[in-house]
Amino acid sequence: MLMQDGGREARVPNVLDPASVDAQTVCPGYRLADAVTESDTGMIVYLTLAGEACNVYGTDIGTLKLVVEYQTAHRLRVNISPAFLDASNTTQYLPPEDLLPLPAGDGDAEMARSKSDMEFQFAFGSGDTFAFKVKRKSTGDILFDMTGAKLVFENQFVEFASKMPRNYNLYGLGEHIHSLHLGNDYAITMFNGDIGDPIDANLYGTHPFYLDTRYYKKAGEREMTLLESDEHDTSAEYVSYSHGVYMRNAHAQEILLKETNITWRTIGGSVDLYFFDGPNQADVTKQYQEVIGLPAMHQYWTLGYHQSKWGYGSWAKLQEVVNKMKENNIPLETIWSDIDYMQDYRDFTLDKDNFDAEGGQAFLNGLHRGGQHYIPIIDAGIYHPDPKNASDIYGTFDRGKELDVFIKNPDGSDFVGKVWPGYTLFTDFMATNAQEFWTNELDLLHQEIPYDGIWIDMNEAASACNNSCGTGIVTPAAGARHVERHEGHEEISKSNDRNLELPPYVINSAAGEITDSTISPNATHASGHLEYDIHNLYGHSILRATYNALMDIFPGKRPFIIGRSTFAGSGAYAGHWGGDNWAEWYYLYASIPQALTFSLFGIPMFGVDICGFGYNTTEELCARWMELGAFMPFFRNHNTKKAFGQEPYLWPSVASASRAALHTRYTLLPYLYTLMHSASSTGSIVLRALCWEFPTDPSLASADRQFLLGPSLLVTPVLTEGAITVNGVFPGISDGVLWYDWYTGARMDAQPGENKTLDAPLEHIPIHVRGGSVLPLQEPGYTTAESRKNPFSLLIALDKTGHAEGSLYLDDGESILPTPSLEVGFNVGNMALYVRAEGDFAGDANPISNITIYGVEEWQGRAVIIAGDKEGDMVSVAEKTSFEREMGVLRVGGLEGYSQDGAWSESWVFMWK
Repeated sequence: MLMQDGGREARVPNVLDPASVDAQTVCPGYRLADAVTESDTGMIVYLTLAGEACNVYGTDIGTLKLVVEYQTAHRLRVNISPAFLDASNTTQYLPPEDLLPLPAGDGDAEMARSKSDMEFQFAFGSGDTFAFKVKRKSTGDILFDMTGAKLVFENQFVEFASKMPRNYNLYGLGEHIHSLHLGNDYAITMFNGDIGDPIDANLYGTHPFYLDTRYYKKAGEREMTLLESDEHDTSAEYVSYSHGVYMRNAHAQEILLKETNITWRTIGGSVDLYFFDGPNQADVTKQYQEVIGLPAMHQYWTLGYHQSKWGYGSWAKLQEVVNKMKENNIPLETIWSDIDYMQDYRDFTLDKDNFDAEGGQAFLNGLHRGGQHYIPIIDAGIYHPDPKNASDIYGTFDRGKELDVFIKNPDGSDFVGKVWPGYTLFTDFMATNAQEFWTNELDLLHQEIPYDGIWIDMNEAASACNNSCGTGIVTPAAGARHVERHEGHEEISKSNDRNLELPPYVINSAAGEITDSTISPNATHASGHLEYDIHNLYGHSILRATYNALMDIFPGKRPFIIGRSTFAGSGAYAGHWGGDNWAEWYYLYASIPQALTFSLFGIPMFGVDICGFGYNTTEELCARWMELGAFMPFFRNHNTKKAFGQEPYLWPSVASASRAALHTRYTLLPYLYTLMHSASSTGSIVLRALCWEFPTDPSLASADRQFLLGPSLLVTPVLTEGAITVNGVFPGISDGVLWYDWYTGARMDAQPGENKTLDAPLEHIPIHVRGGSVLPLQEPGYTTAESRKNPFSLLIALDKTGHAEGSLYLDDGESILPTPSLEVGFNVGNMALYVRAEGDFAGDANPISNITIYGVEEWQGRAVIIAGDKEGDMVSVAEKTSFEREMGVLRVGGLEGYSQDGAWSESWVFMWK
């Protein structure tokens, strides 16, 4: 079936076309070709077609090689690729290890244990054609089961499927705008594109990983029944097990979630699956990040508030925004520039009229003196000057040509697309000199304007035409972005008998064909890879190169990068924002599942365009979004120049809501920074779904209108227009978990499973503290630098047994590790707080000003501090206290005099019994 589009016949995506051929009905599958070769760490076996080739969406591969590796005690790899790979076709099937590291196992010594002792058990499925199963030993549950479906393996199409239990719970498989819980009637496309933020469509990044959580009803000491219904008995006892699956493949792909199976389709590459056994979400996420890499540790200041707009057209306008934020006492950490600072939208240049270097240095000097920061945008496309215009000179282009760093057409000419400045080239980050080129350009820009981080945009890469539309053509007017179609490449559109521009299987990309609005699939990289095979890695490659460049430009300091297009592992180099969302209430809600999903992907530094990028926001929407954004790691307000300003000082209610939310955020900076450090050092998650933190409650499996910041803070934002109350659940209450109001310390009175109605006037967002938590806090200042000079405090929320625990991590906030650091542990029991400090960082030698305790049932009017655990150093502080008996809140203030050398300079004990 064909539709007309712009003069070209547009093909209907296969998942939308009922007339498309079902490969399962016409393809033969595979069978074992010979005996299995086993070892201590796995097995190898060859597969051959089980009948005549079907060649339905490409050319069938006759012989495949199956490699099974028990790589670690918790990770299983199953790889299926063509048996005969050589220099002519390796790049077609295997992603470059330089960009996408190939994880290795622990080695034979570690894996010498019997495979029968492993949690994962691999077995061949029954039937005449090849299939495999992965079983969890402890539960007997089959986690992956190809039985009943055929493996289809062609040079432009691979398909495999696994049976799933009914009402399964999957999370991940991004990037898209969708609820957190993926459901079982959803087709997911992964092809990076400059698409905007349509709902349920492919977006800017590819993350072929999912978390699968299965709930079991306990029927006795050892008996469990898999829950395959969305109904559950609130009086029953449940447990859950989670596992993860990662498909190491960079091709365009689709995952079809059906009622009882999941089907994976890709237009190339191999089947390279990694299974992670968990058994809970936290373990799965850490195991996954052992493969893709831990997230980068960002500088302390990046956790402050960021303000941006496409349309801040001069240094003077930026200064005006900075001044007005200060006048309205709304903390501002960083001001950003979109493409309007460039000369004719050309990367690494300055608009000489409105963003001259001299004016920029004066502006930035003042900004930096105030402890604030500046970040400009860089797009992927490098402007191509008009060869017919001798005065059209662009140094970045000349230097790139000299170093030969641009992506080529198959005939060796430069691939030329079109973006904001006009015709553009694209840096080939697999070229020998690409890193040198990219570092030099970023360094030259930094010499002109001493920025503090980089915003990478359009790195899918975006192009406003199809194919190499600018080759041999004069440059159009700057800013032209209408789509052009450049014909005449039919003779070079095939490679190894592949149709690169119109592959037989049509993915359901929101942009159209895989040629549309991006680099052509037949474009060639210096490594020999074609864009067709590694398109989804292009944005990742820019982020890595930018990270390496900033390491040179800021020696010894952590780079800060926010990028749009990402792949598995991009968190090791950059954070991510949610792209071009809209000023609509739905997108306010959608920011929660987006953020939670990117937590699974190992990119904790995530946020969306607060108040919405497109359309005009409203006062109420912006106030609610500022409140919500204050609890996401990356907190930036940004919108398009076509919409009016949405700076928080423009409305009294938004300004008030922003001040309140930012006061809470900046108070929580020590807690948030500790969470970010834990993420970068251990792979733990910063933003957490309720179902992950409370895995024994099936009713939370789809909950995504609330979330946890770390393990201790429950955020319940208003997501509905006109609402002054909001409903929220309080998980764990049936197991004795206590929740306290952040603002008052009042204990939440709620029943298990109850959807509690909370007061939430416009300038208030409900926050609750989990019993059993100790939160390190700090008196907020206008900037993060000011905040770090202020006294610390502690908030203790007791659990039902009177216990609590927490931690604090501190360092200089900017240095690449290793660096002097300090780790403080807090443990509470028997009406005493024990503080244990370890480390050699002494930079934040600030005193502690107060300790607040929620959940105190009785107090006899005595509170003491014991310095260094020595009874002789006991100092009474009872006269500095207040006790709200009805609320159960004990507040002890005036402690600065007892910690003049710094709150964490030594270990100490605080007792209130």
